[in-house]
Amino acid sequence: MRLLVTSLLLSLTLPVSAQIYQYKDANGNTVYTNQPPQGQDAEQVQLPPTNSVEMSTPKTSESTAPTEQASGAHYATLALTDLPSDEALRANNGTFSVRVEITPKLAAGHRLRLLLDGKPYGQASNSTRLQLTNIDRGEHSLAVEVLSGGQSIQQSSPVTFTVQRVNTQSPALRPKPTPKPAT
Repeated sequence: MRLLVTSLLLSLTLPVSAQIYQYKDANGNTVYTNQPPQGQDAEQVQLPPTNSVEMSTPKTSESTAPTEQASGAHYATLALTDLPSDEALRANNGTFSVRVEITPKLAAGHRLRLLLDGKPYGQASNSTRLQLTNIDRGEHSLAVEVLSGGQSIQQSSPVTFTVQRVNTQSPALRPKPTPKPAT
């Protein structure tokens, strides 16, 4: 049994060479076949060698080479916008978004993540519009960092801002009672 399996496997590894024959049928049409017809004059057709193409590796330009990106290729511009500088940011539910200005465009494999009060905030994203949710009122600092494979490669300057939230439980916001009619 082993001898049979071995023989079959070896026969599969032999190069395949098929012969092609050409002849004219009774109607004068040229016929090509892999078996010579009986009782017909058939010519053997010599096939040219098959084409083969060697696979080449794609070349990367120097500006987008992965080794340069991973080693810390810096962005010329990395800043947060859409934050007020002289006045408080009014966000009654503490939800607002900021835009990241970045030049050149964010490279493949890089992600942006916010740093709120020096700590990572939210998931890393490739979007330049990032949202913050339920931020407490008061003064905060916010920066953005560029991540490559989970590792920080560049960080923007922090921006200080103040969130103003209205306290809906304040007595000043309660409706005034209606006076009772005089009897």
